[in-house]
Amino acid sequence: MEPIPRSGYYYPNKAGLIIIESLANVMGKNGLNAILNLAHLSHLIESLPKDNLAREFDFSDVSAINQALEEMYGPRGGRGLALRAGRATFADVLRNFGALAGAGDLAFRVLPLLTKMRIGVPAMARIFSQVSDQYSTVEETENEFVYTIHRCPVCWGRAGLEKPVCYIAVGLLQEGLKWLSGGSEFRVNESKCMAMGDPVCEFIIQKTPIS
Repeated sequence: MEPIPRSGYYYPNKAGLIIIESLANVMGKNGLNAILNLAHLSHLIESLPKDNLAREFDFSDVSAINQALEEMYGPRGGRGLALRAGRATFADVLRNFGALAGAGDLAFRVLPLLTKMRIGVPAMARIFSQVSDQYSTVEETENEFVYTIHRCPVCWGRAGLEKPVCYIAVGLLQEGLKWLSGGSEFRVNESKCMAMGDPVCEFIIQKTPIS
């Protein structure tokens, strides 16, 4: 696997740390080290990202980890691991931020589900724009929310792919929706991906939960 060029865009260190730690929990230390070596990130084996919000974890590192998961475990296995890493990242990083921190309050919990989503999904997009160089927007249609990442770390620097690959982002959105709704699961599908040549990475969130 070829190294992915540095992007000059960054996630907070804490998000990088959580992604790496969640993978270690799933695949063990040896499995994680193999992934980091394959991703040309062997320096992270001995020196993990710091537990802070400084923007120092390059988008190319997120993309390289995502690609290494696919290469080592195949598309299906890599997808499952990336989804779990995305879910862990939301659970540990995002739900304590600003507009989302109140999502556990009684006043929020008693709101209708659609109202929670109308508040919470754009709040997630804003938080990313605030704490990282990932720029995200949300639009609402009759049956769906369209969550668009205009500068995506998950597939940064990749091209010529036939299928979307941003499963870390899908997992993060799924866990965010579960948190906002008080436990429901939602279908989230990536409909556009920059790695396929699309201008943005776009995720379709169904308004009706599947469970």
